[in-house]
Amino acid sequence: MAQPVIKTRLTQPDATQRLTAQGLHPLLARLYASRGVIQKDTLSSEWKSLLDPKLLTQNQQAAELLADHIETKKTLLVVADYDCDGATACAVAIRGLRALGAHVDYLVPNRFETGYGLSPAVVDLACQHRSGKPDLIITVDNGIASVDGVAEARLQNIKVLITDHHLPGDALPNAAVIVNPNQPGCNFPSKNLAGVGVMFYVLMALRAELRQRGHFVSKPEPKLDALIDLVALGTVADVVKLDQNNRLLVNRGIDRLRRGFMQPGIRALFAVAGRQPQLAVASDFGFIVGPRINAAGRLADMSVGIECLITDDEDRALVLARELDTFNRERRKIEATMREQALASIGEIDAQPNSAVVCVFDERWHQGVVGIVASRLKEQFYRPALAFAPGDAGEIRGSGRSIPDVHLRDVLDLVSKRQPGLIKKFGGHAMAAGLSLSQEDYAPFVLAFNQAVIDFTGKSRFEAVIETDGTLESGYANAQVAQMLEEQVWGSGFPNPLFVDEFTVDQQRLLNDKHLKLTLTRDRQRFEAIWFGHSETVGDRVRVVYRLATNHWNATVTAQLIIEHVASL
Repeated sequence: MAQPVIKTRLTQPDATQRLTAQGLHPLLARLYASRGVIQKDTLSSEWKSLLDPKLLTQNQQAAELLADHIETKKTLLVVADYDCDGATACAVAIRGLRALGAHVDYLVPNRFETGYGLSPAVVDLACQHRSGKPDLIITVDNGIASVDGVAEARLQNIKVLITDHHLPGDALPNAAVIVNPNQPGCNFPSKNLAGVGVMFYVLMALRAELRQRGHFVSKPEPKLDALIDLVALGTVADVVKLDQNNRLLVNRGIDRLRRGFMQPGIRALFAVAGRQPQLAVASDFGFIVGPRINAAGRLADMSVGIECLITDDEDRALVLARELDTFNRERRKIEATMREQALASIGEIDAQPNSAVVCVFDERWHQGVVGIVASRLKEQFYRPALAFAPGDAGEIRGSGRSIPDVHLRDVLDLVSKRQPGLIKKFGGHAMAAGLSLSQEDYAPFVLAFNQAVIDFTGKSRFEAVIETDGTLESGYANAQVAQMLEEQVWGSGFPNPLFVDEFTVDQQRLLNDKHLKLTLTRDRQRFEAIWFGHSETVGDRVRVVYRLATNHWNATVTAQLIIEHVASL
């Protein structure tokens, strides 16, 4: 693969000056301004700054439907998706609805048996649930594409409330209520709510409705902010864009963790990972806690993850967290093997004419891990990637990851329209999607997918770009500034600061045969640096793209550079 192009993010001097004058640290002012922030008050993490639940289309109808079922003591069943967003959305629903007086249980489909979403098969399982046949099914992080499943629920005399955030297809399910910021006609200012965020908004509307009905006259009103650690976890783990509203939700969640308030399951997951919640940063949700929850859905049963998040028993939470950690270790081993096999099957992809995509399939692969393999291939080759594994008899199931140039779901939709029936099912977002095919259709699909990407973008090659924030002023390269940066909420659509500078390499050595540890010098200032997952040594003079981070060791906090890219000079 060609070397990436390093570009400097455009600075905004006027906004920087304004933010500095409003009391922000000059470096923070520069970083925020280049990410579109022009006023300090838009950085507020106060609850009053949260977008009003009334702005979310059909949220009030959802509140009334739920309130009616609570008051008449009807049975509710949450049907969850099997990733971290789905698990946290389920936990928020269970904890929140029970606190508000509902009789509610959950069902999480097995991805290997019933597929994605509220299918007719899942409705059948709901009718046989341990809690009895439900009066109302509540989908979380799924449902917008479940036309057949909702139809089956209606036949079974079960109402359906859909809470979702995925993009809808050509037809909407005939549900009692649909709450989804991305459904047609919804003008909610943030289209980037995760599934867990949508469910949290439903709970806020429900509490207001119950308050209006006098539900809390003789009993205390539950504090929904106790659920915000779960909301923050699902939001970060699902890699939705961290717009102003999402950053507020994540900020509140991290603040609770740092103050020692969290669900027992989250405390336990930090413990098994050897991390301290009081030092939590947003990326911990994405790289530490989220993968352990996801591993349950990938390899086994997501109910293990959900049980970990809904239990109030600290000891049980720790047992379940250890089980999730074991799943994650196994997932890593499977992923490493699959990735090696994928790379061996691809060959020299850049030598292939008009190869705008990467598609791989192997009959030995685990369908719960193909999404991670696709993500790794996307990163390595910088083009849309799909990885497939065997599904039901004669069927293969794929998961894809994309690059900013290519809206993956729209490309799959184009393929589906051009060749109806080639794709059995598909759904997802701009950057991630899932689909199923007949195994015999794999080869024609790859050709059709590749051509659709070329036609969609006008390109068969894509240039990898690393966008940086330019040089880091030497006076700011210290532990205090590193800690200040880590305390902010960075993530998808609001990227973690990356700096680029030239250094002299004083020392370099390998850690565990896979990480390069370096000592670098710039302007007579020495830095410790590490390049994770890179085992090749570098030259004496280098241009480095890096993050400024803290390193905690023996009660001492120092600055450390986390290397993202190196070019020898």
